[in-house]
Amino acid sequence: MATLVTDGHAASARPRHFPAPASALWGHHRARRHAIGEFARGGQFVVDTRDAAPDLFVDASATDWRALSEREVGTPYRVEKWARSRVQFEASEGHTLPIIEGWRRFNKAFHQFFLTDVPEAQAAARAELGSSIAKLDLHGAQDALEDLVRLTVWNRIQRAEDAVWDPRGKRALFAGLDVKKPRILFLGAADGYEAMQIAAMYPGGEVVLVDYDAFCATDRFGKFPLDYPFLGVDHTTGHQRVWYRDEMPIQFDVADLRDLSYGQEFDVVVSIGLLEHFPDEHKAECIAMHRRFLKPGGYVIMTTPRNQFKTRAFYNLMADWMNHGYRELMDVRQMGRYCYTNGLDILRAGVIKAHNGLVMRVR
Repeated sequence: MATLVTDGHAASARPRHFPAPASALWGHHRARRHAIGEFARGGQFVVDTRDAAPDLFVDASATDWRALSEREVGTPYRVEKWARSRVQFEASEGHTLPIIEGWRRFNKAFHQFFLTDVPEAQAAARAELGSSIAKLDLHGAQDALEDLVRLTVWNRIQRAEDAVWDPRGKRALFAGLDVKKPRILFLGAADGYEAMQIAAMYPGGEVVLVDYDAFCATDRFGKFPLDYPFLGVDHTTGHQRVWYRDEMPIQFDVADLRDLSYGQEFDVVVSIGLLEHFPDEHKAECIAMHRRFLKPGGYVIMTTPRNQFKTRAFYNLMADWMNHGYRELMDVRQMGRYCYTNGLDILRAGVIKAHNGLVMRVR
């Protein structure tokens, strides 16, 4: 059982069942290679190497981006139910929680979601609920019920829908790039998932992950499960094959994106869930960082979380873990308008389970 921890500060001394403790193991020893076409729900994540259409891909590529106005598309939804620890910090310190500190707190907390073996935690929480009721321990029963509610939500997102990683949706979004052995740069990389998926689809190049939180290098990426399979191709034969993290040439730079010394040397520049952390007055700066490192003719790939009821409910229910800094939820037209008006031509626009996605080139 885990003690409920938000941002490194114990919120309760009572053992809790969600999320898992930071010491929990992620994944298992890779005893065999996965075959193409496998599908299985593990306790922490779904294995899906099916070469099949995604459950959801709404193609918005035909949108006339030039004609969109702010009045027509509206403004993104701002997530403003803050983590209690952020509210407490700002009340005691008299100033806003620093952006980098909020990012560090988010990474550590969200990482523990992925460490949670959901069926195991659900069984423990149900047992705790029964024991607390038998002892007339109302606080214990309330804690167990809260854990069960959150586990139900996370189970739906991570295991039932596989909405966070969504490998078939991401492969549909990333398909058709005209690249061979690409150099891939991932800005704000966190666990590096999407860059690994692109590297599996277009192998033989190299990946550079960048994040200014060292925890991403050591834990979110550094402990990413070695038994998680990415469906891609073999660059020597052109046939499909499965790749794993330790088979890919990946470099992780712990650095502020603004301090990078790279030139225009990458075939693909990726960000996943980065743009929505920038208010409108800074979005141009965010988009310019993608153009800055891109080879002529290269691709910019970006996603943002969708503005839908399920996503809004998730960020409100999980506020104490998720909401430490500025965050918006937008639709694909809003996202596309930001990118188009800042010099990017949109080649593909799609909506997948939890994200809007754009594949672009510099105009």
